[in-house]
Amino acid sequence: MTVRAALILAALAAALGFCGACTRSDRTAEASERSVRAVKVEAAQVRDVRRQVDVVGTLAATEEVVVSAEVEGRVARLARDLGDRVAAGGPLVELDQEKLKYKAEAQHAALDQARAKYGAAPDGELPALDRTPDVQRTSAQLADAKQQLERAESLAARKLIAQSDLDQARTRFDTARAAREAALASARQLRADIEAQAASLRLAERDLRESTIRAPFDGYVAERLVSLGQFVQTQTPIMRIVRLDPLKLTAEVPEKFAPWVNAGREIALRVDAYPDRVVEGRIVRISPSVNLKSRAFAIEGAVPNADGRLKPGTFARVQIATDHVDRAVTIPAAAVQSRYGTNRVFVVRNDQLAGREVVLGDRLGDRVEVSQGLDAGTPIVAVDVEQLTDGMRVAIK
Repeated sequence: MTVRAALILAALAAALGFCGACTRSDRTAEASERSVRAVKVEAAQVRDVRRQVDVVGTLAATEEVVVSAEVEGRVARLARDLGDRVAAGGPLVELDQEKLKYKAEAQHAALDQARAKYGAAPDGELPALDRTPDVQRTSAQLADAKQQLERAESLAARKLIAQSDLDQARTRFDTARAAREAALASARQLRADIEAQAASLRLAERDLRESTIRAPFDGYVAERLVSLGQFVQTQTPIMRIVRLDPLKLTAEVPEKFAPWVNAGREIALRVDAYPDRVVEGRIVRISPSVNLKSRAFAIEGAVPNADGRLKPGTFARVQIATDHVDRAVTIPAAAVQSRYGTNRVFVVRNDQLAGREVVLGDRLGDRVEVSQGLDAGTPIVAVDVEQLTDGMRVAIK
């Protein structure tokens, strides 16, 4: 190789080395630019915070009753079953009615017979005692005997009839009077018999009606306790019925919140079955005493449940609205990074992130209260914080 060729090769190598260095420098600059993340920053703000009380509770049926048989008989039909919706007065179970119908018909016939003896039509009004046939007949006989006695006494006073004739007139009067009293007593007894037969008929008709066991209120069948064809006695449990609209919420509130909680307060609750659904209700009752063990007082709330989706026995997380207002530091809820039981926000310092642990208070819609760890006016990253770390370089949007 000549000296000239060596010089040419050296020049080419130097040129290539310079170009490579330029390329590496450009790539490093581009990587550095890409490692700077653009973030949105917002200052922590002081706002009025309407306090709420968070408690846990349980949903229960407003009404729950076990419907029992009022008469004995064999189950002939199950009109409703587990989970069915029922209306007040709607049929649940029908017992065999054959014997009950015969009994009612026999009592009806006995009542008609008693009314006939009294002299009343089957469906007419009962006449007064002195209007019954026997009493009217004996009353007429008594009136005639009285008239005859008065005439005999007048004639005897003038010595126109014998004493024996007067005695006979008096005997006829006494007999007629006794007959009328007997007729009145018989009429009273017949009337009492009619009333007794009517009462027996009403009982027989009631038993016939009660052979169809009905729902006491609008609700659902929570449990069926008899089977088709089963013979049931009086007071045998038939079905358990629950009212689900509204549901009753039971919960305990710590005693320190007593000044904030009263009847009529609005409540909002969530259940695990529908985590994204907020159900609103209202406090309807508050216990006047505090539980000595839990140091809390009981409340009851009414929770609308027209669609029947919420079920008795469900655990609920409850928020009670109050009128108590405080001034508090708040930040966007999206600004909080929650990991391993701690909450952090990120403060921007010299284009770098610094994580700061905070203690959170009440949730306020899309914002959250910061009770410790952050001063008002401090700028923090407001959104998209899950992938952020301490020391990360950032640029404010």
